Amino acid sequence: MTQTIAPRVRTLVLLILAVAGALLAGAAPASAHAALTGSDPAQGAVVDTAPPQLSLTFSEPVAVGDDSVRVLDPKGERVDKGDPANPSGTTYSVRLVSGLPDGTYTVAYQVVSADSHPVAGAFTFSIGAPSETTVAVSAQGSDEGLVGWLYGFGRYVSYAGFVVLAGGACFVLACWAPGARVRAVQRLVVSGWLALTAATLGLLMLRGSYTTSGRIGDVFDLELLGDVLQTKTGAALVSRLLLLAAAALFIAVLFGAYARTADAGDPDRAAESDGGEPDKRDLTFGLALGGTVVAAGLAASWAMSEHASQGLQAGVAMPVDVVHLLAVAAWLGGLTALLVALYRAPVETPVGRDAVRRFSRLAFGSVVTLAVTGVYQSWRQLGSWSAFTDTRYGQLLLVKIALVAVMVAVAFLSRRWTQRLADARVSAAVEGTERAEEEKQPAGTAPAEASETPKTSEASKASKASKAENDAAGQDSVRAAQLARQRAAAEAARQKRLRDADPNRFGLRRSVLAEAGVAVVLLAVTTVLTQTEPGRTEQDARAAAATSSSASATGQGSGAVSLTMPFDTGGKNGKGVVSIDLDPAQAGDNALHVYVEGPDGTPVDVPEVKIALTLAAQDIGPLPVAPDRIATGHWSASGVQIPMAGDWKVEVTVRTSDIDQVTVSKNAQIG
Repeated sequence: MTQTIAPRVRTLVLLILAVAGALLAGAAPASAHAALTGSDPAQGAVVDTAPPQLSLTFSEPVAVGDDSVRVLDPKGERVDKGDPANPSGTTYSVRLVSGLPDGTYTVAYQVVSADSHPVAGAFTFSIGAPSETTVAVSAQGSDEGLVGWLYGFGRYVSYAGFVVLAGGACFVLACWAPGARVRAVQRLVVSGWLALTAATLGLLMLRGSYTTSGRIGDVFDLELLGDVLQTKTGAALVSRLLLLAAAALFIAVLFGAYARTADAGDPDRAAESDGGEPDKRDLTFGLALGGTVVAAGLAASWAMSEHASQGLQAGVAMPVDVVHLLAVAAWLGGLTALLVALYRAPVETPVGRDAVRRFSRLAFGSVVTLAVTGVYQSWRQLGSWSAFTDTRYGQLLLVKIALVAVMVAVAFLSRRWTQRLADARVSAAVEGTERAEEEKQPAGTAPAEASETPKTSEASKASKASKAENDAAGQDSVRAAQLARQRAAAEAARQKRLRDADPNRFGLRRSVLAEAGVAVVLLAVTTVLTQTEPGRTEQDARAAAATSSSASATGQGSGAVSLTMPFDTGGKNGKGVVSIDLDPAQAGDNALHVYVEGPDGTPVDVPEVKIALTLAAQDIGPLPVAPDRIATGHWSASGVQIPMAGDWKVEVTVRTSDIDQVTVSKNAQIG
């Protein structure tokens, strides 16, 4: 039956994907996850006269609002006027007030990229000559803080809910039809639907604050919610809610009518079914078709609003992303359903060897699909081998690949346990357990029914009946509840004993549990990956920034500068050497690397490293730099702005404990 239906379903799914690919083929290529690639005036530039406007160029079209671009004078007053305009393509400009005095101006921007992620940053430029500035732009974007954390958590829950919902239903339909009658499996699938629905509603409410202010109070701003509904991401979330309504109907049929037809395949219930096999076949086909359409629609709500919707070959990338998400759900969600079934299914409805083997074939096909689609996605988002190690996206992708490899290895062990699994062993073990319990009964003990004789007098019967009535009337409700709990505990213990009777089944449960544990971590890494700037875009932005920096430099640079300074904080393990590398050591954009080593020359971590740059001759600074930790003893900061050439003082503050710190410094000729 399944073999007859499967080709038609596969053909229909391929047809849907082909049509979707044709409809989406006209999408124009762009770089996913926007990045600032240029500005006029350029970052760190010193211009002779005040410009009439400021323009920013991004790697892709972005959404801008009233406060998306702010220009602040040295005192922190806004000098921009009007809303940002989009004169051409990916360039956005804002007018400046006329007659701006000389000094250093700060530009802060916060926009939303076409793949739905907020992008924020800041830089400076100077008119006439650099000056001191009191502007302190917060390094925390709207996607950070409590709202950002809640939004990220909601994304994780939504992915997990989709995986459990789609994968659990797929496991029941494709691998284990009797599972539709198992209460634990029903609760699992319904929980996935509830989690995905709640997370989608939460993301819809958080979206406005997530892309603008980042304040928790704006979550309930109806005006912001109205703005969100006009965006591509808002439309995708609303579409997901509508599809979840259809998914609720699918679940009702799966655990209602389909669960009743599943009884027809049960030998013990076959007598209750009169020719129900054709109805079951039609219902199975209908559920498979409807479930595939709903699941593909839910997956498309991600594909059409995030990374896949922007970048190279978007018309191909979106269908590929849908297939990738469906394969993830079939594998990880089916694995979760199998785990629940192995641990919670009643003895009367055990997970047989055939069901596990069917899932093994389904999982193998899913892994192959993930490998093919994953290779394409990796090429599209990275673009080069160096991006694997030079970008955060590539590093996370390597972690994901390693976790998938671990899961496949554990799945191989599960496959070996499946080969040894035999349902007959469970029944034999059950019979042996029951026989052993019967043998423990004393030989002289007779059943209660046998102790009564048919010659009992009527008076004796009446006396016993009266006594029984009195005993029943005097029973304490608390004792009755205790007896009920004891019986439930005894039944649960019996069920567990019977499930553990087969050592091969017990081994399969443990290996599937380990596989599911790795899957939880894998899903978390995948969620972070979807919120990370693709490696291709990150490298393109670096190249554009380097080009902009070279164009804005006022003279021939002196090349990279390296400074080495010993330090001693005076506390335990407080001695060492800190090294500073500044490249290209010119006015404009620079990359800074900090290395901390112990007295023996080995890299060591310290709680905090801070950098400050001061040009005393021009009263500039100190300009703070907060590098990010890259590895043990290594910190880095990109886009370090040095306004002009000169003899700069580089101060390094090293803290080795809560109370022990020291500041060391050296001068360096820059520019």
